[in-house]
Amino acid sequence: MVQVNMLEAKSNLSALVKQLEDGVEDSVVIARNNKPVAVIVSYDSNQAQQRIGIAKGLQLVADGWDLNEGDDEVASLFGVM
Repeated sequence: MVQVNMLEAKSNLSALVKQLEDGVEDSVVIARNNKPVAVIVSYDSNQAQQRIGIAKGLQLVADGWDLNEGDDEVASLFGVM
């Protein structure tokens, strides 16, 4: 990890990104008045391919979940019958 001030980051952005690409640095901290305010990290393409919805098309409920077995018993317990 390397820390640079805002002006240095603006002036040397290409070089800082190159260091991330080459693995020289794992992150770059950008500071304003020597106070860290942002972090640049390298992009992980494997992580970007993970998608919500990986269960699309899979059966998520058990067979027969909507059967009416036991409805009469439950109704009698609540005095509905």
